[in-house]
Amino acid sequence: MPKKNKTIIALLLVPQYLLVKLLSKHPEFIETYYSNGVYPLISKIFRFFLGWFPFSFGDVIYALALIYIVRWLFLNRKRVYRDTIQWLIDIFAAVSIVYGLFHLCWGLNYHRLPLHKNLNLNADYTTEQLVDVTNKLINTSNKIHLKITQNDTVKVVIPYNKSEILNLAPLGYQNLKSIFPHLDYHPKSVKKSLFSYPLTYMGFSGYLNPLTNEAQVDAIIPTIKIPTTSSHEIAHQLGYAAENEANFIGCLAAINHDDIYFNYAGYTFGLRYCLNEIYSRDECLYEDLIADVNEGILKNYKETRDFWEAHQNPFEPLFKLFYSNYLKANQQTKGMESYSYVVALLSNYFDYNSSVN
Repeated sequence: MPKKNKTIIALLLVPQYLLVKLLSKHPEFIETYYSNGVYPLISKIFRFFLGWFPFSFGDVIYALALIYIVRWLFLNRKRVYRDTIQWLIDIFAAVSIVYGLFHLCWGLNYHRLPLHKNLNLNADYTTEQLVDVTNKLINTSNKIHLKITQNDTVKVVIPYNKSEILNLAPLGYQNLKSIFPHLDYHPKSVKKSLFSYPLTYMGFSGYLNPLTNEAQVDAIIPTIKIPTTSSHEIAHQLGYAAENEANFIGCLAAINHDDIYFNYAGYTFGLRYCLNEIYSRDECLYEDLIADVNEGILKNYKETRDFWEAHQNPFEPLFKLFYSNYLKANQQTKGMESYSYVVALLSNYFDYNSSVN
């Protein structure tokens, strides 16, 4: 590419950044014309052309890109001193292209209207409301657990392999779209990540590739977590970039699934968030409530906790710090702590929903 063109592309990074900043101040515009306008078409096109691949096309692109970057840096290492300006222009031209594609293909969804406004839910809740919803979730989770195991001390083991669970995950959205028509999900593109081992040691159970719109699930995590993780990543595909909103929608998709194992995963997922929030408010109340949870459910929680503890490493906090700062840069003001916002959505939704009793 001619040097002049590279320079122009590199300089375009500045107006792109300013444009995104401007658009972020107008969430109604993004909600109407991007998140519910251009983006669904972009998402469906990517899923139509790449969803049939039996492997993650995006992961292959990432691997090739990483190899290319390392090779380019090695071959051009001397230019850092000999031709610093042109070296920097090449770098910023590449960043400019990726930055533009990221926001066009998915990233602008970070700046859409908050989900609670779209669903007419409150963004806050009282401790009394939280306790009431937690009790409902405990009762429902216990019933489903006992129906599956016939023994309240036995943990649930999902009788499907992980590929089967990924194939089943979109069915929850077929039922959910009767409540929220904008959650229609077709065609599907949910895959095991080729980078499952690195993801595990980074502390992540899945991610959405924003450039190919493929939902990636860590294939190593416990099977009991696959239903909600895959449902979570599908929510990202549908344009809900915020982690808390994707958690909430993924929880609803699992709860509304026809399969009882998805129901169990969904209800216990929501219950865990509520219990954690109660613990942060009142440890004595937490101890009272958790005593009512079937022992088998607690064993499933421990199974997941033991898995992540077994894969802890000195670099995980750095990856999570990086991701937390990434979230903050995209208007998730509390970083990874913003996940707790899912409790507000769950509390206000289940407070008026008869499916939990």
